[in-house]
Amino acid sequence: MKLKSMTFVLTAFLLSAACTGCGATKMENNTDMAAEEAGKSKTFSALQVAPEKGAPAEDAAVEGAPAEVEEAYDAALDDEFVAVNGEILADAPDAADAPAAEAPAGEVGVLTAGEWNDHENWGFFTNLVNSGTISFPSFGIDPTSRIAVNVKNQDGTTLPNVKVQLLSDGGDVLWNAVSDKNGTAYLFEMNGHSGVSVSAAAPDGTQGNAEIAAVTEDEQGNAGAADRTVDIVLESEPVLYQNTQVMFIVDTTGSMGDEMSYLQMDFSAIAEETGDENTSYAVNFYRDEGDLYVTKSSGMFTSDVKEITTALNDEFADGGGDEPEAVAEALSEAFSLDGWADDAVKIAFLIYDAPPHTGKEDMLRDAVQSASEQGIHIVPVVSSNGSRETELFGRAAAICTNGRYVFLTDDSGVGESHLEPIIGDYEVESLHDIIVRIINDYKQ
Repeated sequence: MKLKSMTFVLTAFLLSAACTGCGATKMENNTDMAAEEAGKSKTFSALQVAPEKGAPAEDAAVEGAPAEVEEAYDAALDDEFVAVNGEILADAPDAADAPAAEAPAGEVGVLTAGEWNDHENWGFFTNLVNSGTISFPSFGIDPTSRIAVNVKNQDGTTLPNVKVQLLSDGGDVLWNAVSDKNGTAYLFEMNGHSGVSVSAAAPDGTQGNAEIAAVTEDEQGNAGAADRTVDIVLESEPVLYQNTQVMFIVDTTGSMGDEMSYLQMDFSAIAEETGDENTSYAVNFYRDEGDLYVTKSSGMFTSDVKEITTALNDEFADGGGDEPEAVAEALSEAFSLDGWADDAVKIAFLIYDAPPHTGKEDMLRDAVQSASEQGIHIVPVVSSNGSRETELFGRAAAICTNGRYVFLTDDSGVGESHLEPIIGDYEVESLHDIIVRIINDYKQ
């Protein structure tokens, strides 16, 4: 990887020297080598910190630096390259072309992440399941038997915010969902129950239904192959929701210090890019049994950014100790709150690094079903030291609520190692950019 900014490199060199022994993971070239071998597309989003306004880039880069850093800088000016540990890292551009320096650990936007949408890559997901590469259910959640529902009116216009239900042969409701702004909803067969029809009800009360095509003999027994599509036509007009509710559900056990610091510093910037008078936020926290608390809510949704920032800044990472945490209790409490509005787009970011406790499958399945029924999109953000079961639970919860799967990467050099998920090609971006884009994408 050839960097294009001398200031970027010298800043990285300074940060590396400053962070020796501080517990932060250094960003090494083997990250990019491994990504190249795996066929990943790793593209950094330039959310970086510039030198102080009015200060020349070179002065900002070397002020107070050790002698060896100043020598490297002088060599860069003379030879038009800079070498660190014997490797050429950057050409020396003109000062006018030099991008801003990379943000140090703790600055806004420093955490890097990737995003994946299993619904948009369903064939890939199905092949992973059918080959045994990944398996479900995960803590009671099984997203492998999916019915995609497309709701339109007689003119072919997609209908958002339509409540849809998966019905059994006996008329029992097996799964509930709400169509997104593209008129799409996803229903799931779990625990051996099969659906035979889908009912739909638009916000204006218009109703309709459609039968589901039976699974063929060739498809029977193939996990993930029971992927069917149902089209429903309603004599209705689109109803868009102007309000948006965003909740952050945060694991605050001891291993989540980096992520807590990030959210405390970055929330205001996120709200500035996504918020308006129609957008409100809430934060819920959780740890585990035996800690200071199991779950904790900041209160109802509010558009007051200062109020949410204060609630975030009052929290700190502590407790935990064993890998499983109170994920089931956190989700169950979050999705049973009275503050979720009927006429709002709803998003819940689950920021966590450990799986739920076993034995909580019913609670977890009920919580995910409750989110789907209310139209709440679960967006897991898997952090440092996440395990494969942490990944699979997050992906299952995202699939079943028409959400996205987000995961931190090692590219920032912050925190412990981050698990590489079993997915296709993705781009590395700042976590800030991904969160902002997801919120704005779901908005109507």
